[in-house]
Amino acid sequence: TFERQWREIRHGSLLEGFPEYVGYEGRAVEIRLYEVGVIPGLLQTPDYAAALEADAVRREAITPEQASERVALVAERQATLNRSPAPLVFVVLDEGCILRPMGDPAVMDAQFARLLEFAGLPRTVLQIAPFRMGARRPFSLPITVLTMADRSLMSYAESSQRGHLERESTAVLPILTAYHQLQAEALSQEASVAMIEQVRKGTP
Repeated sequence: TFERQWREIRHGSLLEGFPEYVGYEGRAVEIRLYEVGVIPGLLQTPDYAAALEADAVRREAITPEQASERVALVAERQATLNRSPAPLVFVVLDEGCILRPMGDPAVMDAQFARLLEFAGLPRTVLQIAPFRMGARRPFSLPITVLTMADRSLMSYAESSQRGHLERESTAVLPILTAYHQLQAEALSQEASVAMIEQVRKGTP
């Protein structure tokens, strides 16, 4: 259903490969995300998502109607995390994700609150990859690794032009290994929460 909905967004405003990925994401037992620059969709507040899409409208990359559809479908995608049993969700955010303002200060304050809430859930881990990691950061672009119920692996990665869904577990294993290395080098969840709280102090 989700895959169909994403495919039906008009004028192909989503990257190639993403609609199919969403269908698998809704059934995965483990989700591992690494994001650069922006808070990932699964953790966005509605206002943050709206601010992000409003900028795409301003640049004439999408229409206002497409922006509204994207925001609504992001919320539906988040709702799949509430299934039982809930998936394990591991998120590593590049430090730039929390330093880049999106919308007004109130939007960012609510988004920081959402991140802290997420970190406190029983089946989640949230970490920040600080800039000082430098070359030790194994990924330069966002990456997602899914573990399905049969323990098969999939990965999804995006460039500015297209997304690629890799369904062969053997091809995904090196990516999973690199993700584990990323987690080992990133800040602990406790230190990550402290960093988010420190950045949040700059908002009203």
